[in-house]
Amino acid sequence: MLLNIKNLHVSIDGKEILKGLNFSVNKGEIHAIMGPNGTGKSTLAAAITGREGYEITKGEIIYKGQIINDWSPDKRANEGVFLSFQYPIEIPGVSMTNFMRTALNASRDYRKLPPVSAKDFLKKMEEKKKLVQIQSKLTNRSVNEGFSGGEKKKNEIFQMAMLEPELAILDETDSGLDIDALRIVAGGVNQLKSDENAFIVITHYQRLLDYIIPDFVHVMYDGRIVKSGGKKLAMELEEKGYEWIKEQFDA
Repeated sequence: MLLNIKNLHVSIDGKEILKGLNFSVNKGEIHAIMGPNGTGKSTLAAAITGREGYEITKGEIIYKGQIINDWSPDKRANEGVFLSFQYPIEIPGVSMTNFMRTALNASRDYRKLPPVSAKDFLKKMEEKKKLVQIQSKLTNRSVNEGFSGGEKKKNEIFQMAMLEPELAILDETDSGLDIDALRIVAGGVNQLKSDENAFIVITHYQRLLDYIIPDFVHVMYDGRIVKSGGKKLAMELEEKGYEWIKEQFDA
């Protein structure tokens, strides 16, 4: 098992958001997490990746057999955990090329590997740019500076392709994407999927799951996963809306 979350309780500024969540992911799987706003989907992503300000008050996050509750975000990233942000930040003055080479070499240094050569790095960049159909003019600019929403999301998938994480978490990557960008982002994910990695896809809408086919769909409500199933569950949510979930679990 790649990820196993047991009875997870997480608070922000003293307010409990996750209230006993249980969740597990194996290599080779894609899990979609859906649910209305304010149910804890992004909090779950933040807890897995170790974001500051999210306090684990109870429970365990077990990754590759180790409890990682106290691991720093850097260590989690170096161990293969990647988060694609809902709102990617801009880093003025830092070129994408330098940013990615620094990130890649930091990961290699953690694993006691030598730095990647300039030749091999540029070759890998060209391969991954084709994968997500990202233009060279974007990778030559500062990280996300002046990028459209769709360009930022494609850039996130490009970064994921370069770093090759074992566990990739996509937090509402489909937010603000037009249909063409959505297809490109989803296509990149589908090509990157293998028996050696896993994906957690957080989304409000079933439309993303027309392109990224999940093995499991989970519905979050009030800080817990309240229902799990296959892709049909996402279609049922699309048809009935989230009020259906609220009616079931507020009753």
